[in-house]
Amino acid sequence: MRWSNLLLDAPAPAPALPLAIPGAVARTFDAPGFAGMTFYEIQARSIISRVPAASRMPFEYTINPYRGCTHACVYCFARNTHTYLDLDAGRDFDTKVVVKVNAPQLLRRELAAPQWTGAHIAMGTNVDCYQRAEGRYRLMRGIIEALRDFANPFSILTKGTLITRDLDLLRQAATQTSVSVSFSVGFVDETLWRRVEPGTPSPRRRLDAVRRFADAGFAVHVLMAPILPGITDTEESIDATVAAIAAAGAAGVTPITLHLRPGAREWYAAWLARTYPHLVDRYRELYGRSSYAPKAYQRTVAARVAQAARRYGLDRVPATDHRAIAEPRTPPAATESPATTPSVGSPGEAGPAAEQLRLL
Repeated sequence: MRWSNLLLDAPAPAPALPLAIPGAVARTFDAPGFAGMTFYEIQARSIISRVPAASRMPFEYTINPYRGCTHACVYCFARNTHTYLDLDAGRDFDTKVVVKVNAPQLLRRELAAPQWTGAHIAMGTNVDCYQRAEGRYRLMRGIIEALRDFANPFSILTKGTLITRDLDLLRQAATQTSVSVSFSVGFVDETLWRRVEPGTPSPRRRLDAVRRFADAGFAVHVLMAPILPGITDTEESIDATVAAIAAAGAAGVTPITLHLRPGAREWYAAWLARTYPHLVDRYRELYGRSSYAPKAYQRTVAARVAQAARRYGLDRVPATDHRAIAEPRTPPAATESPATTPSVGSPGEAGPAAEQLRLL
C-alpha cells in the first residue's frame, strides 16, 4: 500500500448497526460527553483472550471489555479491528463502541474454571479500558474485584484518569498478587493534545494520576507513546515531556515511536494532510515501505529520551511487583535521587508486535 494513495478523505459511513454483532442493544446517552456516540451492549461469550504466540508479546492473555474507543486518538493502532464488525476504522471506531456488559461475571466464571492456570492478564493492550464509557458502565471495578479475589496477577495500561476511581481496589489487589499500572503520555503540549487525542484527559491530568498512584506506593511506568515524527520528536518536546513525567513521580519511561498499521495509517494520513501538510513528504520517506519508522530514526529518538531521562533521574528499572504495598509511601524530597532506572532503549528491540500492543 503506497503512502501517496492514502491522502484521502475519511472513509464513508458504515451501516447504522454493526452487521457482525447480532443481538446487540444500541444505546445513546443524552449528555454532552456522549454526543454523536452509540454504544452496542452485548453479552460476550468469553472475556479472557489468548494472545497468539506469533505476536511475541511479553504476556499471553488479555481482557478487553470494550471494542472501539471514545479517546479518538488519530494514530490508534487498534482502528482496523472495527472493520471485522462491518464498521469503518475511522469515525465509527471513535463513535460506535461495543460494550461487553457481562464482563465481570464472565471473568469470575473463567477464573474459576479448572483449566485456568492463573497466568498474568494484561489490560489496555487493544483499546483503553478506562475510556469515557467506563464512567457509565463501571465494568473495571467488577473486573478488578474478580482478579483480586482470585489473586490473579494483572497489569493495566491507560490514558484514562478514571482509573483513580479504582485506586482503593488496586491497592487491595496489590496485597494479594502482582499488580502493575502504567500510563501513556506521549507529549505535554495541550494545543497538540486537542488535535490528536481529543477524547482523552489532558496530559497534565494524566500526570496528576501518575502522582496519585506513585504516592500510593505504586512504581508507575509511563509509556512516552507515540512520539510523532516532525511534531513531538524534537529535543525541546522530549525534554519537556520527560521532565513532567519525572516530576509526577514516575518510576520509569519508555519511548515508542509512531507506527502506522492498516486502518490507523489511512486515518492518520488524512489528518496529517489536513493539519500538517508540510510533513507529508517526510512521512512518505519514513513510512513509504513499512508500518514502522526506520530503526535508525527510532534509535535517534530513543537516545534523546534516554538523555532526558538521565537528566531528570529516571535512570533505573522500576520494580513491578506490588504485593507488599499496604500503605502510601512518603514522596521523596526534591533533593533526593530517585532509586529507579529507565527502560529506555531502542523501541525496535522488542519487535514491532510488542510496540503495537503497548501503544494506546
